[in-house]
Amino acid sequence: MNTRRGIILAGGTGSRLHPVTRSVSKQLLPVYDKPMIYYPLSVLMLGGVREIAIITTPHDQDQFQRLLGDGSHLGVEISYLQQAEPKGLAQAYLLAEDFLAGGPSAMVLGDNIFFGHGLSQMLQEANNSTGGGTVFGYQVADPSRYGVVGYDKAGKVTSIVEKPSKPLSNLAVTGLYYLDETASEKAGRVTLSARGEYEITSLLEMYLNEGSLNVQRMGRGYAWLDTGTHESLLDAGNFVRTLEKRQGVQVGCPEEIAFIRGWISADELERTAEEYSKSHYGRYLKSLIV
Repeated sequence: MNTRRGIILAGGTGSRLHPVTRSVSKQLLPVYDKPMIYYPLSVLMLGGVREIAIITTPHDQDQFQRLLGDGSHLGVEISYLQQAEPKGLAQAYLLAEDFLAGGPSAMVLGDNIFFGHGLSQMLQEANNSTGGGTVFGYQVADPSRYGVVGYDKAGKVTSIVEKPSKPLSNLAVTGLYYLDETASEKAGRVTLSARGEYEITSLLEMYLNEGSLNVQRMGRGYAWLDTGTHESLLDAGNFVRTLEKRQGVQVGCPEEIAFIRGWISADELERTAEEYSKSHYGRYLKSLIV
């Protein structure tokens, strides 16, 4: 089985967050105590993915490189791809075609946060799947803002529709996609939508029509947060702050994941902790070394 590689889609203009994002990438804005991209990066790492490509704009790429480098301090390999013009989520599979090298992938949107007991196991199961695709459904109060899953009376998935005016359910597709080695080829057959984008729902429909799309529900024990607006960014920061203050643990800490998985040594973790020693984040990393 080919090793699954990861994609973090962190391009776009962040126009809904202007003027904040006029000078900095949305995915580098703080969500409480760490850059936004730490959270999707942690999701891929929780699922066991170690080769990761970050898709950014040409203007923002150097900012991400200054933050994350080649990923070696996290026990992963990070490379960078440029998206000159955002043309929809399915475009990511075209940009990353060479990086994926004919293998399966896990893509997460750079402004999505996932949290919940059992998340690591759920991701690992998706990572270990062979053939077809796995996406994650989450119940929302306002499904018309998202790609929505439609079901028949037997509970079988019948459709995935992008931002429907009359949603067939309240189950939204989250920004996390585990797809097989045919994703780039399928993405090449996606045509521009009326919005002028290569829609991810069109790509997922190809898997659905083949009978190879699995929709995994994230139940009440999970949180899925989209941080694309000022309000949702503030809500996400408050959510993370509440959890961390209450439990005394970090949410979305890639160094901790790497250390627990044995991808980095105690000495390597300590070097990062020393670099961040004046912040509570650095002190937390230090506390992991016993």
